[in-house]
Amino acid sequence: MIAPTVTISKRGVERLASGHPWIYSSDVIPPTGVEAGVVRVIDQRKRFHGQALYSVQSQISLRFLTREERPFDAAFLAERIRAAAAFRQQVAAGVQAYRLVSSEGDLLPSLIIDRYGDCFVIQTLSQGMDRLKSTVVEILKKDFAPRSILERNDVAVRSLEGLPEQIGVLAGEDVSEVVVEENGIKMRYDLMHGQKTGGFLDQRENRAAAAGYAHGRALDCFTYTGGFALALAPQCESVLGVDGSADALRQAERSQGLNGFNNVKWVEANCFDLLKTADQERQRFDIVVIDPPAFARQKNNLEAALRGYKELNLRAMKILNPGGYLVTCSCSFHVSEADLLELAANAALDAHRTAVVVERRMQSRDHPILLTVPETHYLKCLILRVL
Repeated sequence: MIAPTVTISKRGVERLASGHPWIYSSDVIPPTGVEAGVVRVIDQRKRFHGQALYSVQSQISLRFLTREERPFDAAFLAERIRAAAAFRQQVAAGVQAYRLVSSEGDLLPSLIIDRYGDCFVIQTLSQGMDRLKSTVVEILKKDFAPRSILERNDVAVRSLEGLPEQIGVLAGEDVSEVVVEENGIKMRYDLMHGQKTGGFLDQRENRAAAAGYAHGRALDCFTYTGGFALALAPQCESVLGVDGSADALRQAERSQGLNGFNNVKWVEANCFDLLKTADQERQRFDIVVIDPPAFARQKNNLEAALRGYKELNLRAMKILNPGGYLVTCSCSFHVSEADLLELAANAALDAHRTAVVVERRMQSRDHPILLTVPETHYLKCLILRVL
């Protein structure tokens, strides 16, 4: 079946030529009678430019799938998913929990597939991809024979597409929790109610890197379900994991029990307040992790976000022993690595400390970054040695 056709303006063509796969509604000539789904894209001179997912409601009208004329059918979709899986065999070999498909990073815009052992969790974040959901499920069933396929389509961005938020089982067993091993640490993930699709898989490689510097007393701020804290525990005398969510800390404690660690303590508290109190009480640590939620979800929040990040880094540096390590992160797309480096430098000056950059890191490699799509580089992580 030939896909319906949508026409883009000259400015849309120029944006496409820049390498970005999104075309906004202002650069789409409103088609008549075309529904959401896969469409052919042409310009006003009738030149073919590729195939894309079309949304009738979102400001992002088109998300390009391919420049090829070949129909983007179930076979083509299966090829893309298999190519993504083959790449994970290179960058996540032997890993039990990882991102199998990372939307634009795998040329499958608005599709997320995360794997937790033999369970898969998917998100279809646009009208066009949502239409392909059942096909995605059938491909996963055929290629991986999973125990369960769940959907975590309970994200606010779907409202921009006119799609409902929903959670449920798409195939197989009703599996809420799974236990997987990450970097030698057993972790319990709540697939139905946890953040994102159950956990922060994008920090997996950063948690392993942080463990390489861990020693003495450790503090993990915004620990959530204890990812960094448990990663540091085998190398440390004691670990303090802090979060504002009692439910998250209960999950962290359950994962702690799986590993038999007796040197980790969990505290429900505001991390800003706890850092301030720790400084006032002259508490000292040998490694501090700062991994807060996104402070700048929109560009107009950037200034306030930078102030918040700086305060956290300043207070963390004050409580580090000389030669200690600060692992500081930002998952806000609008906060660049340059912003994070600058605010960390200013925090060091205000704390009267000297900081050395040991590593500049990003999201795990199973969350690929497209050079021409800056939105795919959202997670920044610095490991600093504070003198």
